[in-house]
Amino acid sequence: MYNPQVPTDGHSVADSQFASGAQVFGKTPEQQGNQRIRHLLKCFGLRTSLIRLKVIDALLTAADNQRALGVRGVHSHLLELGIPLSFLSVREVLKRLCSEGVITLNADKSYSLHEEAAKVLEGRA
Repeated sequence: MYNPQVPTDGHSVADSQFASGAQVFGKTPEQQGNQRIRHLLKCFGLRTSLIRLKVIDALLTAADNQRALGVRGVHSHLLELGIPLSFLSVREVLKRLCSEGVITLNADKSYSLHEEAAKVLEGRA
């Protein structure tokens, strides 16, 4: 017999409706990282946009893994994450972030966070 109070998707009621408060109300690590990047953009006088958040996050992730990313690398990384942005959009965001001093274009055509921006993220500026 069908019981409308029992979920039919294979999850228990406890899984779907009564998750612990920390999971529901606490910030995930991604949200905390986004807050840092939002603060960084604000310090440089830039508005927050999804593409800027994702591009900076991609550069930070690459730096954590001791990798260097150029335009194609950032674009590929975003596509792997399921973020469908055009190559031109990614290139323009990188150019803008570079002109505002948030990131730098290295000699090998890779991008990295500017040292002043790194200080802001670390809370030293």
